[in-house]
Amino acid sequence: MSSTPPRDQLVPGVPHLGSLAEVTELAQLLAPVYVRFSAGPQVDRSTVSKDHESGCVLPGLSVNPMTPEPWWTRPPEHWVARQLRQYAHLMVADRFPWLLTGEVSGRGPDCEPLLVGITPVATVDPAAVEEAGALYQEAFTPGDDGT
Repeated sequence: MSSTPPRDQLVPGVPHLGSLAEVTELAQLLAPVYVRFSAGPQVDRSTVSKDHESGCVLPGLSVNPMTPEPWWTRPPEHWVARQLRQYAHLMVADRFPWLLTGEVSGRGPDCEPLLVGITPVATVDPAAVEEAGALYQEAFTPGDDGT
């Protein structure tokens, strides 16, 4: 694990993961585990997720699964890379990826899990997200919608 996380990603008592391999290992050990790109757990504890199109308040934090589904036949790091890469656009200014567990309370408008009773388990270094992006480009066919 990376010993010197960026200042904006310090979360007391929560490990900082510096590589895609570390994120993948944790996703398998703590299944199910989820990722959220936000200002962090301290801020998220005092806020709610909201569907921006409808204005509806969601009954939990909007997250994405980092634990591969049972039908996934590719290596687990491909799933993790895809999940990180798909939401990397949310990593701006004061937002960063962090991993958490919790109870699924429903699904959001994009069918994403909504979590309550969250427990932060790690923060993810931007270098791991960059590594995920490189693997994603190598292992997948970005933009192929099957038509």
